[in-house]
Amino acid sequence: MNPAPDVTAFYLQEIGALLFGMVFLFLYRQSRVVYFGLWTVAWGMRFLAALFGFELLRTAHPGWLAPYATFEFAFAIVLISAARAGFSSGMDDWRPVLRLLAILPIFVAIVYGIGHYAGLEFYLVSDALVLSAVYFYNFYALRRHQGLGRRVFRFSLLVLAAAFFEHAVIFIYLYNRDSAAVWAVYLRHETYYDFTLHCVLAFAAMAMWSESQIDRIRDLVEELDHMRRERKQTLDLDSLTGVLNQAALARRLEAGAQFQGVVAVCDMDNFKDINDRHGHLVGDEMLRNIGNLLQSSIRHQDEAFRWGGDEFVLLFQDQVGEVANRRMAEIEGRLREFRVRGYGALPISFSWGTAEASGRTLREALDEADRNMYTFKRARAGKVGAGGQGPGARER
Repeated sequence: MNPAPDVTAFYLQEIGALLFGMVFLFLYRQSRVVYFGLWTVAWGMRFLAALFGFELLRTAHPGWLAPYATFEFAFAIVLISAARAGFSSGMDDWRPVLRLLAILPIFVAIVYGIGHYAGLEFYLVSDALVLSAVYFYNFYALRRHQGLGRRVFRFSLLVLAAAFFEHAVIFIYLYNRDSAAVWAVYLRHETYYDFTLHCVLAFAAMAMWSESQIDRIRDLVEELDHMRRERKQTLDLDSLTGVLNQAALARRLEAGAQFQGVVAVCDMDNFKDINDRHGHLVGDEMLRNIGNLLQSSIRHQDEAFRWGGDEFVLLFQDQVGEVANRRMAEIEGRLREFRVRGYGALPISFSWGTAEASGRTLREALDEADRNMYTFKRARAGKVGAGGQGPGARER
């Protein structure tokens, strides 16, 4: 006895194939993800397979088995290609589809030959087993993806794999009990809940795409924030010395917040003479190297600014005056050994003044450090003029 076709189930299957195909086509056009594009193609194959399958059940003519098997297993092969391509694939991943489609005629010929001699029941069982394996393969291939939409999508694939495996088992059981009419009715009802499961799958795919868009937007926002921070940092840097510029220091001063630590103001005593004697290119190279020296001589939480010309400001966060003075003395010692390519040693006389903020505003501490620096500079100049110690001497 041949199973009779169910017209309602047929229309439901065809409408479902068109609906699911349109959903995945929309997702592909929006995302250009090959995974969605392959699912679109697969549903087109399923739509054609249903046409030939309906004619096969209606006429019971074995000639309809070949086109039915061709498009039904093309549906399976395209879904295998989708699993291999992956969700984040690009257009280059269409090539596996062509390689898999090349084996389709051989596979269909084998199925058709066995089905022709073993009957339609064998084909329905083999088709259910193949689809079960294909859905499980897609479930396994997407295991690395996270998100609620992806989890629901994978769960739908797993349930569909279990459902088709169950179809195969029930077909075999009923057929062996000579209950052809019973499994024909079962075929009609399984179409209904297959349709429901595929609806869940389609909605999960939409959710998965929405999550990918949200992730993409989040990545773009983070990238823009990173670029904004880099741009802000670039605008705050002095192009010659590489330390923070006067504008950055001015913003810190205008903020008026209290500063905990030590402020140091320093400049070079003989920079103008070096500029007059050797030219501004040598002077620029000296400033550039001083900027590098200052940056390498402070901690990552400390800050160095070029206040103007050859004058610099250092902010030692949460530091005491004794340690800051020792650090400035080390910087001065290194500047005494300063060398310029082509000119040899050009020692720099370096004056500085420090002030502990002790809860005061940064401007107040900076003013005191600036006054201390000029006091020290005048004292040094007076000693040199009186024939005392050389420019490397220091008084505190």
